[in-house]
Amino acid sequence: MSFDIALSGIQAINDSLDVTSHNIANAGTYGYKASRANFSTLVAGNQQTGVKVGSTTQNIGLQGGILNTGRGLDASINGKGFFIAKDASTNETQYTRVGIFDASKDGFLVDASGRKVQGYPVDVKTGTMGAQGDLAIPTGAIPAVVSEKVTYVGNLSADWEAPSATWVAPATAADAPDTATFNMSKASVIYDTLGGKHTLTQYFARTGGGTGASTPNSVDVHYVLDGLEVGTPTTMTFSPTTGQMLTPDPAADAGSITLNLAGTTTANGGTLNDIVINYTGTTGFAGEATTSTNNADGYASGTFSGVTLGQDGSLIASYTNGQKQTVGRLAVATFPDEGALTAVSDTSWTTSITSGEPLVTAAGVGMAGSINVSTLEQSNVDITSELVGLMTSQRNYQANSKVIQTESTMLQSLMQAI
Repeated sequence: MSFDIALSGIQAINDSLDVTSHNIANAGTYGYKASRANFSTLVAGNQQTGVKVGSTTQNIGLQGGILNTGRGLDASINGKGFFIAKDASTNETQYTRVGIFDASKDGFLVDASGRKVQGYPVDVKTGTMGAQGDLAIPTGAIPAVVSEKVTYVGNLSADWEAPSATWVAPATAADAPDTATFNMSKASVIYDTLGGKHTLTQYFARTGGGTGASTPNSVDVHYVLDGLEVGTPTTMTFSPTTGQMLTPDPAADAGSITLNLAGTTTANGGTLNDIVINYTGTTGFAGEATTSTNNADGYASGTFSGVTLGQDGSLIASYTNGQKQTVGRLAVATFPDEGALTAVSDTSWTTSITSGEPLVTAAGVGMAGSINVSTLEQSNVDITSELVGLMTSQRNYQANSKVIQTESTMLQSLMQAI
């Protein structure tokens, strides 16, 4: 009986050593969750006959350290939850903490095992999330978008004097306005329906140019498109007490004016739209004239150049024209009892009866943790604890070996006595 009990102890220790060595070997595996051997007593009838490893459990709930990788398609979950991936061969849905993603050759977001990552597609026009499924990456070209808005915010100095000469519109596109007819100019790039670039330049001049008398708190704006004047000049006025813009009226006109360019045909055959120029926030204080905002919407066509992840789990496609579009968002699954998930591998799991059904949301919603971009979750193995466990196993092994040795010696003595 003593032999059997001691042998069961040695066998159980060997099984425990397998678990410990596996943990140590995977100390550098991303998303790995340490396992633990749980000992239980062997019982024959009502008699205890030794020990065995009754079960092995993974410490899924303990998060590993976070490693910064600098790669735009790496991600870790800060808190509870799992990334969702679907195996292409079995169509089985699996859950993992390893966020090593990439774009497949057929245009889907996949993980390091080639499984399709699950999430919510996003309508690039409305920003509305669709139903959960595979995350497709639009790898083709995006069409040009015609410009319709220009935003300008700056300070048009109250110290300006009226220009010495009266404004004269350029006679041809090759002619530049006389610098004596304006105080400052600012150019914006706008696009036609075919994505052709055009330069819209605003020339700011203190009202009264050429007359010898400046009109305080008033600035005339002339508009020149590709070298030729367009539209009607705008007169901007400012409060003499607050310096804030009075016209265009921030309330009635939303601080905007409209250049009527719709239908204008460009050299490449494209057409222009009306351009709304918004001056809200522009001031007329004394001192230096400054520009804080000067940009236009619209862009040329572009081809796909890459994809990255946003801090909220958004999938962001980039294009050669400098545009970025959110085309999807990662889904994160949480479980009533994540410790009861069934292991597929050391870093992937599937649902079980006791784990409960997954609650799937976007990252950072409800119980789901937030996303850390350009990072990976490291193994949660505690090397120090594993080494201590090795020493404990060694002592237990020696003790059981001593039992067998003692039993053998006693039997030999008994046989000699007989």
